[in-house]
Amino acid sequence: MLDYGRIMIQARLAKMDERGASAVEYGLLVAGIAAVIVAVVFLLGNQIQGAFTETNTCISNKTC
Repeated sequence: MLDYGRIMIQARLAKMDERGASAVEYGLLVAGIAAVIVAVVFLLGNQIQGAFTETNTCISNKTC
């Protein structure tokens, strides 16, 4: 009976360890996605800003 209790406690602790590992993996995944977004914004920022400026000017002057 004592062995059964020990096995159950170890099983619960193993599940908690897996949850912690999953949280770390999701955190790394989110950090990676954020890094990609930041890189794209820095690389394409001027082009995107130019497109919005051109569109705004076109709409304001009604020359589209």
